[in-house]
Amino acid sequence: MNRSHNEVAVITGGSAGLGLALAETLLDRSWNVVTDARDADRLHAALPDRPRVTTLAGDVRDQDHQDAIAAAVARHGRLDLLVHNASDLGPMLPLAEVSEGDLSRVLETNLLAPLSLTQRLLPYLIASGGTLVGISSDAAVEHYPTWGTYAASKAALDHLILTLGEENGIRAYTVDPGDMRTAMHQAAFPGEDISDRPLPESVVPHLLALLSGDEPTGRYRATDLAPVGVVR
Repeated sequence: MNRSHNEVAVITGGSAGLGLALAETLLDRSWNVVTDARDADRLHAALPDRPRVTTLAGDVRDQDHQDAIAAAVARHGRLDLLVHNASDLGPMLPLAEVSEGDLSRVLETNLLAPLSLTQRLLPYLIASGGTLVGISSDAAVEHYPTWGTYAASKAALDHLILTLGEENGIRAYTVDPGDMRTAMHQAAFPGEDISDRPLPESVVPHLLALLSGDEPTGRYRATDLAPVGVVR
């Protein structure tokens, strides 16, 4: 990626976990970052008064919120990186017990919102030769009992991101970050001690490898990518 020292990234779900770790790293590297989260207080506490960051509270499924993200990008006049990180774990239930409403909500967050937001921002990515990234999961290719709702949404997201890349001639990646010590992972394993899982910050150097390298469009596990730099 050619550095212009004026790069702009949109990262959904930037108040915690991998989204926050990536946003902080890019800000430290002089990127401009537009990020969002549903909880305004948590988002503003996570990224308080930092230069070059735009924080927008809202639900990524909401069309007006997506318009606000697009307006922030328009003010910058360019977009070099779009990372679909915000996700809904959904119910940890056998598929036979999953309600249509729960499935619809998860698909709206993990699949339809990324498509709609990408459609809004695609002209900027094409103009800059930018990069589209979807944060995926090993559940997208494995079949774990009670993970079916989330897994189906991530498998579909993989196809959506990679097809958008092929159709529009932009670099596109889906990345399985592996297990991380996050609130979502804890929700998937209630009551279990997850202190042995790696912190989200440990995944960021592997994501940077995609941004700075020349890997072809495709699906990757973070651990398969040689890390770049040292994070915090």
